[in-house]
Amino acid sequence: MKERQLHSRLALFYFTYFLMLGAFAPYFALYLKSMGFSSFQIGALLALGPITRIIFPPLWAWAADHGWGRGRLVRIATAAATLVCAGLLFAHGFSWLFVILLVLNIFWCAALPLVEATTLGHLTGRLADYGRIRVWGSVSFVLVVATLGVTLDEVGINVLPLILTALFGVCAASAWLLPADAGHVHHGEHVPLGRILRRPEVMALFASCFLMALAHGPYNTFYSIQLVDHGYSTTSVGWLWALGVIAEVVAFLWMPRILRRFSLPGVIGFSLACAVVRFLAVGWLVDFGWIMALAQLLHAATFGAHHAAALAVIHQFFQGRYQARGQALYTSMGFGAGGAAGGLLTGWMWDHVGPALTFTAGSAAALLALLIVATRLRLNQSAHAVA
Repeated sequence: MKERQLHSRLALFYFTYFLMLGAFAPYFALYLKSMGFSSFQIGALLALGPITRIIFPPLWAWAADHGWGRGRLVRIATAAATLVCAGLLFAHGFSWLFVILLVLNIFWCAALPLVEATTLGHLTGRLADYGRIRVWGSVSFVLVVATLGVTLDEVGINVLPLILTALFGVCAASAWLLPADAGHVHHGEHVPLGRILRRPEVMALFASCFLMALAHGPYNTFYSIQLVDHGYSTTSVGWLWALGVIAEVVAFLWMPRILRRFSLPGVIGFSLACAVVRFLAVGWLVDFGWIMALAQLLHAATFGAHHAAALAVIHQFFQGRYQARGQALYTSMGFGAGGAAGGLLTGWMWDHVGPALTFTAGSAAALLALLIVATRLRLNQSAHAVA
């Protein structure tokens, strides 16, 4: 397969995957609220995604490394997720929604870490090319959150499960075009995985990723509800989400230049500092639309730059056949354990201490992560040369 065709197929999968995520992330909490669920119930249901990301990505990665193949598993997982998502059309009680979302997320969490490992395997760590491919996911996210907000204002939030099922199906179809796994020779595989995980810089990175995901807990769970409760329309909510991802697009495109001037720990530390400011602003200054817009622009750092830099460090730490497991562990420790803790804690805090202090807790988690990165994350010079 020619390199251009390879890049196009990978970009198409990112595009369809984030179409579906763009329909889910900003609006599903609003859908659950429209059904009358409490803040704790909403937090518990949305925490199922991060909880499954703690356990199942390493299992999917293990299966990929033991003969199943990444591409085959992505096709199986996305097809199964589409079928399970259709159950949302008929589920209305908390118990049924809990079961459906649990099973849905078990399959859903398989796809992205496996595709990330496949992408970096084909690109041999060239972050510049990674950004140009991954950016199409951000583009599709912007398109769907901007247009779907208007649609839901017109026809109502109840159509969301049907839209999600259709978009899951589109993502599953694109998985059939993914390239075969890269067949690189694996060097240095005699190093036990446990020895890698015990390295202080690896533990520092995973701890900071956990805390960064924890810090995003209030944002991922209740940001849309926070805006609507303060008088923003669904259309405005969509545009604010879109603004954040537009900023993320710029970050991905500029990352090669940024990393030629700054170290990976420096980029991660700056991203964490931006998270401290961003979540304080969302918690205490939500009534000022222009401040919310500026806070969304910080998404360029708190997700875009942070994710790209952390991904580059993971690719340096986990070589050869450990690439898939490295990506899976990054997903498990960050988006999984951190996201689950953030979602569950947020669900409790929202009703007991209020939105402002809940977002302040997220800011405090980012500050703690910043201290860990500043004092513990030390990389040799070769780990910086990824652009």
